Amino acid sequence: MKQISNFGIFTLLFVSSLTIMVGTVIAPSLSGIVEHKNLSFSPSWLITLPSLGVVIFAPLVGRLLNKLGTLKLLSLGLIPYAVLGVIGAFITNDYLLVLDRFLLGGATVAVQVSVTSYIADFFTGEARMKMMAWQGMSIELGGVVFLAIGGVLGELNWQYPFYIYLIALLCLVLVAKTLPKPKVEKIEEQDNTTSNQKQKFKVRLIFTASLLAMMLFFIGFVTLPLYLPESFGFSESHTGYLMAFISLIAIVTASQMPKMVKTFGDGKTVSFGFLFFMLGYLVLATATSAPFLVLTVLFIGVGFGFTIPLLNHMMVEASTVHDQGKNLGLFSMGVFGGQFLSTFINYISNDYEAIFGTAAALALIIGIAMFVMFQKLSKQ
Repeated sequence: MKQISNFGIFTLLFVSSLTIMVGTVIAPSLSGIVEHKNLSFSPSWLITLPSLGVVIFAPLVGRLLNKLGTLKLLSLGLIPYAVLGVIGAFITNDYLLVLDRFLLGGATVAVQVSVTSYIADFFTGEARMKMMAWQGMSIELGGVVFLAIGGVLGELNWQYPFYIYLIALLCLVLVAKTLPKPKVEKIEEQDNTTSNQKQKFKVRLIFTASLLAMMLFFIGFVTLPLYLPESFGFSESHTGYLMAFISLIAIVTASQMPKMVKTFGDGKTVSFGFLFFMLGYLVLATATSAPFLVLTVLFIGVGFGFTIPLLNHMMVEASTVHDQGKNLGLFSMGVFGGQFLSTFINYISNDYEAIFGTAAALALIIGIAMFVMFQKLSKQ
């Protein structure tokens, strides 16, 4: 197998950053989009509809991975990602806009699954965990950069943030120039019923944890763009900066995640992540002035850094060559299914304090449940 260059690693991390921007890149300009588009559905659906597309297309993409290979699938995902993303600015028909955002999710899951599988093919053990941590950092760095740019562009014109999706075409060129073709040795699976049952339980637990962690993380992304201007008088750019700061904290936390795992173990680290989500939304539910928002940013960012990048690595470690595509598709379903579920938090109440209080309570309950379940898994 050819060695991957540092430029190739940069390409993998750059492409990984596209997965979070699929919905969030237009979040800071959501109020401007609402003003210019006569939407007959909740504006937050523009952010979360791609997530529904990911959930629906993930099983198909998981099967395609074994047939097409990582590089071909990645290339086939990047092209529609760019096209479907940018044309959303010009579609005036609500049904076509819904379809466009839904299909964008299909392109996104092709990108995510193929990049993660490529990393799994080239790296093992501690090097793989480090790469997964870097991948999580790059995803959130994409959040920092693209949210900030999206906020600035949104103030200039509500359509401009949609042009950011065209970065996928640059990624396509980098993939073709810098990534060597992986050669995976086929490994025969051991016929061990006990081990198989434990693996299936672990995969289901990781899927559930990723679904709930991303749901809690994304509640902020579907509520803050409307809550901050209404309650604190934030502009689009200020909203973008604050949401980007959450991603910045997540980057720093993800860089320290391997050390946390060495000290506490993966299950406890994931449980800690949910407790930080709880603290973040508890502050939001009780904050009366803007300075308190700094605590929210810190807590929610740490929550992401201790959950999603680690769960991604855990899913790869729980997979074999034969079921890697299926399990990575399942992980994508969890992550983006959580994004989609976050939309429904708005139906709980019109009062944001009630919404954030509910999110805090859910995070506490989930954190305790995850601690118990991972402890049970370690004893099997």
